[in-house]
This record gives sequence, structure tokens and C-alpha cells, in this order.
Amino acid sequence: MKILVTGHAGFIGFHTAKRLLERGDSVVGFDNVNDYYDPAIKEARLKLLEQTAAETQSDYLSIRANLADQQAVTDCFQEHRFDRVIHLAAQAGVRYSLENPHSYVESNLVGFTNVLEACRYADIPHLTYASTSSVYGANTQMPFSEHEGANHPLQFYAATKKANEMMAHSYSHLFGLPTTGLRFFTVYGPWGRPDMALFKFTQNILADEPIQVFNHGHHTRDFTYVDDIVEGVIRASDDIATPSGDWNSASPDPATSNAPFRLFNIGNNDPVSVNAYIEAIEKALGKKAIKDLLPMQPGDVPDTYADSGELKRKVGYKPTTPISQGIANFVNWYRDYYALNEDSVKATAIVHEMPDSLE
Repeated sequence: MKILVTGHAGFIGFHTAKRLLERGDSVVGFDNVNDYYDPAIKEARLKLLEQTAAETQSDYLSIRANLADQQAVTDCFQEHRFDRVIHLAAQAGVRYSLENPHSYVESNLVGFTNVLEACRYADIPHLTYASTSSVYGANTQMPFSEHEGANHPLQFYAATKKANEMMAHSYSHLFGLPTTGLRFFTVYGPWGRPDMALFKFTQNILADEPIQVFNHGHHTRDFTYVDDIVEGVIRASDDIATPSGDWNSASPDPATSNAPFRLFNIGNNDPVSVNAYIEAIEKALGKKAIKDLLPMQPGDVPDTYADSGELKRKVGYKPTTPISQGIANFVNWYRDYYALNEDSVKATAIVHEMPDSLE
């Protein structure tokens, strides 16, 4: 198939594009390669995608443009006929949305509108897009189920992703565009974002610098390894959304519709405390962390816990990677990427500011 992957220079987008190339699909990537975090790691990801395409002899094209540029998006869809669109581009980060909400409007609302419009006019067979577990917000009923309401997001970032779900439903209803939204739960792994906790914890522990641990590490997250996320993304994309025969307008299910629309959680279904997460990092590094214990940050939620049963039922897959293995894989990648050893750890650039979030 010929597949458009937006955000292919980003963490999840890169892994998704790489997996598609490895299975022989033709991939067009669309990314503005912005400087929200160090673009060097984005450039390294793009270089690896080029290498993967050459090794697998798969067609690959990288487009550098902003999804908020309507003409650039239109030109892309007019030049290429896509069998699938996987939309993973977004302004990420929970805390940054407190500082710069306008960037979330541009990327997550305007950009997504341009993607929806382009899919509509190009008659795309299936649009799969990233949402987030953060949409559950003030919900405390665990595990989080797609079939329960998610109407009280606690950050503007989450509000824009909830808006994406509603926008997708309107296009599914009005224009028959099949859409699948995927609520990711705390994704981590090799090639991760440098602004996230795992990256900064690893960096600072190796450099004998303190790590900032919010809520004294007592909150829990359903940490999900990136390879598990990618498997769920691709399986969901392959399986085109259809209207639900069981949908009842008198008792509407938020995750399904009489339109070709659906929502899935992708989570490990095994919440782990942040303290246990740090212990796993310490074990993989062979080194103890210096902890700076702090209160809960604005916009954080105490716990996340995914019910991934619907994903298993519909596409036959459920994440399984334990954090011990996933973190070990990340640490091995980190050491290799920065060519670290115990004698050169101090040469690593130390990040002193707080991690953006676990999300």
C-alpha cells in the first residue's frame, strides 16, 4: 500500500514509518521538523528511514512542510494517491500547553482540519490518527474504557486531542470517511522524545544529577512500549473502520457510531508507579538516582490504566512488553546513540529543567 504518515520525524511516527517500510509499503512522510525539542534527533530518525527504505527497496518520500499550511497539504494529496493515512503529527507535551496554547491550536486543530479536508476530497479509504490517554482527565473509574465518557480533560493539550476525536466523527458522519482514533498510554522506548521523563531521568542519573520526581513518585502510569504502540497502529490502520451495528442513539457509545468511526485504547493494561519505573531505570543503568521529590504538577493526573480489550477484540492485538524489557532496550539505545561509557558520562549534556511530563 501507499501510506501517508504525518509526523514521521517524531517518536511514534518514525517507528511507524520504519515498520511500514520494512514490510514493503510505500511511505510518504510529512513533517515540519520543528525545534520543539532538539531537531538533531529528528534528523537522525529521518536518516535511518532513508537507510531502511534503501535496504528494503521500498519507496519513500519525505516532505518538509507544516500541516497548518493548507496548500501544502492539498498539494501532497493531489500528487499522491494514498491507500491509508496515519496521522501522528501533533504538538506534543502536557506542560508546554500551559505556556504556548496557540501552538496546539495551529498543529492539533488547524493541522488536523487540513488533514480531514484532504482525506475527504481524496476519498481516502481509512484515516487513523493519534489521540491520548490524557483525554480521560478527571475520570477516576479504572481501567479507562473507550465506552465511558471522557469529557473533562485537565490540560489544553488533552482538550485539543478530544476535539480531534469529535472532528473525526463529524467527517465520518457527514462524508463517510472511515476514521479510527487511538488513545496512546504513556509511550516510551528507543528514539524517544528528549523532553520526556525517561530520557531526562536516564541522562541525569548517568551524570550524577538529581531527577525531579513529582507527587513523590506515587502516581501510576500504564507505560506502553513503542513497538507495541506501532503494532496496534498498523493493525488498526489495516482494518478499516465500519459503522457499528449495535449503536443505539438513545444510549450512545462514545467509542463507536452508526458512522464509520471508532476509538481504541492502546495501553499495556498494567499500571506501574513512577517509583517502580525509576527503579527499573536504575537497574538497567546499574546506578541509583538522586531524587528531588516534588508535589504534583498542574495538569497531571494521578493515575492511568488502559482497558485494551476492545483493541484485542477488533484487531487481535494487545501490548505485552514489560517495563523491565522496554527500559533496558531504551538504555541500550541511549548508550549507543550517545556512545556512552562510564568514563564519558560526564560529557553528556545535562538537562536541568523539569521533564515535560510522563506523557
